[in-house]
Amino acid sequence: MDFVVYPVNDFGPLMKGMVIGGLGIFHVFTAQFAIGGGFLMCYLQWLAMTGRSPHARQFLDGYFKFLILLSFIAGALTGVGMWFTSIQVSPQTIGKMIDIYHWVWAIEWTFFCLEVVAGYAFYRYAHQLTDAARMTLLALYTLAAWMSLFWINGILSWQLTPGQSFESASIWTGFFNAGFWPSLFYRTIASFTCAALVAMVVINCMREFDRQAKTELINRVAIFLAPMVLMPVLGVWYLATMPADSRSWVLGGSIAMTMFMGIAVISSALIGAYALWGLIYQKLYVNAATAVLLVLLAAGATAGGEFVREGVRKPFSIRNLLYSNGVTIDKVDDLRRTGWAAYDKFPLRDEQDYPHPQLKAGALVFRQQCSACHTVEGMNAISHLSKTWTVEQKRLMFAQLQKTKPFMPPFSGTPEELEAVVQYFEWVIAGRPKQWNASSDSPDYAAVLARVQGFLDEAGTAPASEQDRARAIAQGKGRR
Repeated sequence: MDFVVYPVNDFGPLMKGMVIGGLGIFHVFTAQFAIGGGFLMCYLQWLAMTGRSPHARQFLDGYFKFLILLSFIAGALTGVGMWFTSIQVSPQTIGKMIDIYHWVWAIEWTFFCLEVVAGYAFYRYAHQLTDAARMTLLALYTLAAWMSLFWINGILSWQLTPGQSFESASIWTGFFNAGFWPSLFYRTIASFTCAALVAMVVINCMREFDRQAKTELINRVAIFLAPMVLMPVLGVWYLATMPADSRSWVLGGSIAMTMFMGIAVISSALIGAYALWGLIYQKLYVNAATAVLLVLLAAGATAGGEFVREGVRKPFSIRNLLYSNGVTIDKVDDLRRTGWAAYDKFPLRDEQDYPHPQLKAGALVFRQQCSACHTVEGMNAISHLSKTWTVEQKRLMFAQLQKTKPFMPPFSGTPEELEAVVQYFEWVIAGRPKQWNASSDSPDYAAVLARVQGFLDEAGTAPASEQDRARAIAQGKGRR
């Protein structure tokens, strides 16, 4: 069996998803700011060239320095951090994405290089260039930044809606997937929004402008918030492209995803309403405090949206190919027979603390199957979630994960390994005592394993979405 197990890093009480999620949200926000900032700077340069704004050039030069410091430094560092963290959290996922889309990623990196070169060239030589040369550099920067989004968007949206890409010999079938266009347009508008709101903060921080000059610039910049009127349409379009089970998580099936979706929608609606009524229609002045508050709302919308984008893929990290714990769909049957011990040869960091080999086996299975989304005693801890369950309930719930929670992958392991996980969490909940009466030493161990095997057989190895679909078809035939 072609199956690779990687070393698993322990983040202590921090859930791995929260670690990469927190870093990812900051990176996405800065990246969107850099992309929208390019379009905004081209607009400001045009205003300066045509004499429509007497303050545009001075603000542009100051704004660009801020953009360089934030997006080129913080954005670049967090971009590298995303690669490093992704490899730590889910090497199978990032490896499969590189395996399929390595040339697409190479194209994206080429545009990123152009973005950096054009950006630094403008930063260093803008004051020596003609207006036409300045516009050319800004246009190159903007094109490169947006094309970087174009290529990355195709890869990320493919994770949720791969369509028939696995059956096709062309990578473009997967790249231009059902979610590609709505997510690309939505992210582009979000980039305009981030750039405009951050610009309002920068305008308020520039002491060389008086109140009248600041008001004029804010009113100019506010035009970039107008496309937000399209966000509801694009959001509904994107929801419509989701698989039915993924859409159900957002629309009430998962309280966490529904809540974060609400945060994104409400934050965006507040920004949009204030922008359209106050900034564009009434041309109000925005002071520094209000501008910062709007940026924080935009950050909240970004956080909510990114949480939902990641969450709706469950139980997959790549839909219909790879589960969130790094197990491919076709390997679950094999692992039910062979177990993990044959593949995971890495020692446990604290293996000397386990009073029985069965507990070691349980800890090993936990780190490979569960630790991508759960901790032992920290955030989203299994010991907390299962604390009130009886031993038999744990056996049933763990064996039928995809029925317990439809966004969970099926358990992939032998009955002995499942029982080891149950005993491991019984031991943890009991306070990790020095002595432990393991079930594997019990006279009725064979009967326990038989019951566990029955639970596993009843659950099957297919994800819940497929089982629900098959059940609905069977019920439909029965009614006819």
